[in-house]
Amino acid sequence: MMKIVLMIVGMAVCFFSFAQTPRGNRGGQQMTGRLYGKVVDVANKGIEAASVTLVKKQTDSVTKASKEIVVGGMLSTPKGDFSIENVPAFGRYTLRVTGIGYKPFEQAVSFQMPNRNAGNTDATEVMGALDKDLGNIKLQIDDKTLSAVTVTASKPLLQMGIDRKVFNVDKNIVSAGGSAVDVMKNVPSVSVDIDGNVTLRNATPQIFVDGRPTNLTLEQIPADAIESVEVITNPSAKFDASGGGAGMLNIVLKKNKKVGYSGNVRANVDSRGRLGAGGDFNIRQNKVNFFASGNFNQRKSVGTGTTSRTTFGDTISNSLQQDHNNMSGAFGFGRAGFDFLLDNRNTVTVSGTYASGKMKPYTNSDITIDSIYNKNGNDTALNWYNHRISNSVNNFKHYGYQLSYKHTFPKTGHELTADANYQSGSNSNTNLIQTDYYRLPEKDFDHAYRQQQLGNGTNSNLILQTDYTNPLTDNAKLELGARAARRKVNSATDYLAILPDGRAFHLPGQNIVYNSEDRVYAAYATFSNRIGKFGYQTGLRAESSNYQGILPVKNETFNIKFPISLFPSIFLNDKLSDNDELQLNYSRRINRPNFWQLFPFTDYSDSLNISRGNPDLKPEFTNSFELSYSKTFKNRDNFIASIYFKNTNDLITRYQRKEVDTIFSKNPIFVNTYINANRSYVTGLELIGRNAITKWWDITSNINLFTAKINLDTLPTPNQFISYFLKINNTFKLPKNFSIQLSADYQSKIISAPGGSGSSGGGRGGFGGGASSTAQGFIRPSYGVDAAIRYDFLKNKAASLSLNVNDIFRTKKYDVHTESTLFSQDAVRRRDWQVFRLNFNYRFGKFDANLFKRKNTKAENDTTPDNANY
Repeated sequence: MMKIVLMIVGMAVCFFSFAQTPRGNRGGQQMTGRLYGKVVDVANKGIEAASVTLVKKQTDSVTKASKEIVVGGMLSTPKGDFSIENVPAFGRYTLRVTGIGYKPFEQAVSFQMPNRNAGNTDATEVMGALDKDLGNIKLQIDDKTLSAVTVTASKPLLQMGIDRKVFNVDKNIVSAGGSAVDVMKNVPSVSVDIDGNVTLRNATPQIFVDGRPTNLTLEQIPADAIESVEVITNPSAKFDASGGGAGMLNIVLKKNKKVGYSGNVRANVDSRGRLGAGGDFNIRQNKVNFFASGNFNQRKSVGTGTTSRTTFGDTISNSLQQDHNNMSGAFGFGRAGFDFLLDNRNTVTVSGTYASGKMKPYTNSDITIDSIYNKNGNDTALNWYNHRISNSVNNFKHYGYQLSYKHTFPKTGHELTADANYQSGSNSNTNLIQTDYYRLPEKDFDHAYRQQQLGNGTNSNLILQTDYTNPLTDNAKLELGARAARRKVNSATDYLAILPDGRAFHLPGQNIVYNSEDRVYAAYATFSNRIGKFGYQTGLRAESSNYQGILPVKNETFNIKFPISLFPSIFLNDKLSDNDELQLNYSRRINRPNFWQLFPFTDYSDSLNISRGNPDLKPEFTNSFELSYSKTFKNRDNFIASIYFKNTNDLITRYQRKEVDTIFSKNPIFVNTYINANRSYVTGLELIGRNAITKWWDITSNINLFTAKINLDTLPTPNQFISYFLKINNTFKLPKNFSIQLSADYQSKIISAPGGSGSSGGGRGGFGGGASSTAQGFIRPSYGVDAAIRYDFLKNKAASLSLNVNDIFRTKKYDVHTESTLFSQDAVRRRDWQVFRLNFNYRFGKFDANLFKRKNTKAENDTTPDNANY
């Protein structure tokens, strides 16, 4: 109430001064106002560092000659915004805007003050007149100037903010020619295991592409198609609540909007003889911006694994399994679309993606089993040697379509967007397994068993979303939005036993058809404001979700319903100085179990790692708190320190249970499945720094220390200990256009993914699940080092050659220990070490506003001012 009274009094004083002050008075009480707007290019994209100057003519008191004086000015912000304060209310001015590569712009401006003699002028009208929006100031490209300019400034590898970090992929030469998995290996806060499963602060994040969920896995997205990766550790209520407390990773694909044409072509070959090629093309003229990209990559993956297990009970057995894996294949990725500028403030975008691939995994396994049976007080030894060969063929296809609309209002930041996103895919898998059984110690052949595993499935995902943003004042902003999502997955699997004569028959109970549909409806509202140096944002998201799984063959149905779930978020921000910032935030999020975690199919392809989903899983809910401090130094170095705490209820975790095999051996087996733990707690400290050590050496470092605790009713609570994750990325700029990148990471002993299992962090080419937590063990330490060197050549460094290598010292591994009262198991796996890849890249383009333009067209004779507001 006091603020309202003060505001009314202030407006009254302002009005009284206006009414009583003569027009010619230029004394200390003269009224002043503000002129603001936005400097944009022909694509309505903000222009950074444009010079905005306000001048007026004045007669020199000595010479009596007319001269110009500068009233105010500034350089436009990264978004193109400018604001000139304390401009005298009465006077005529000239606004001048210049930018490198653009034609100069001039415009006469003044305040249209209300007529004070009309008798009906109020203070609100006066205040409104003194806060004038000049709209969008559109600069045209100056071809003559631009042709003489060589741009040497570039984005850094990492741009850091207190709410998100942006990793620019173009500067990451160690991932050239690879996939999104290779990109993630160098993103701060992100860890990638040998199977390509991604975790963010040791929990699996939600993966987005261009701000929307995707059916693509990271292995299916080429690194060369990615512009940047945005890391958001604690999203607000504006974002999808899925993903638990792991945050989100947004992959931004490349798209250029500069007038003219541009693109690049690339090719690569690795040390295993696999080839890759791709290209991007963009053309922008008048109201249409067309973009397209395509990539084709061959892959050969090599891996080894060792699993040892001791089983306790009436039968004590020791088993040792040694695996040699080889997977070869290829995949392609394509994307195309266009932006159509209906007018200065309305844009429609249509785009589509396509991906397909074929992979052929092959596994050769040697298994020895030493067992001691106790029967009637007598111990009987039985030893076996098994040789198993698994031969698979996996195919996938993906289609994606997006229609977007954007309307911008004259006021900067005021906009309305709406889009529809539809994705669909299909996959088919065939796996032929043959096992030969030998009795030890003589290694006498006993029998052979052949089986075939068949699988196929389809999926579709439809998302409708609209967002509205309204900057109510310079410091206050209101955001509203609504979202509807529907995801359908149909999957069918079957097991066939193959007789010696080649005949096959279906195994009873192993023909599994599972169809699921997941619907989520959401709406959100956030309000943010800044009072002096203190800012805050409050938000609330409401989601209604309904999951249904159906087993048609068994006539069984599974339902998970949450009619209304509320997800609040609060962000408090204190700008201690121009270079120091402190933020405290809280959010509540949900992690819904993914398809593979729910799929009730028993996979027998690995006899020591039998797995099955659990359709009775419940979603997990996470409350996240984070306190962050950000510091920017004079040399533009950055430092961020964050303390975080996450409490997850009904944590989805891996669990091994003992069962009797009713299909094959009729003996007891251990099945890897999923359960809901009571809850988990994660407390951590993360430090991130980006430093320019010298003019030729930049370093980005990241350390994450955390401790986790999982509570289970059915098992003793695992021992709690402190874990840590280190990552460092060095970039060296050498003479003669050479540059070197050296990156390394180290992960200590951890409880696997205690912060939540997420739903889309897997990178296994679309044929498997993802990383998940285990309440029965831990993962041992692992580290790896990658390196790359690049040489830029031709005019303006248009071409480059680079050579990169991963896991130089062959140290990256997945080493996990699992135990209970019934068994103890250790498994170690390695994959794709010391792979060299040679890459070539050539960039081309011409940014010419008159390119492809015909003479005597309407566009050339259009006299509409460039900065007109529609």
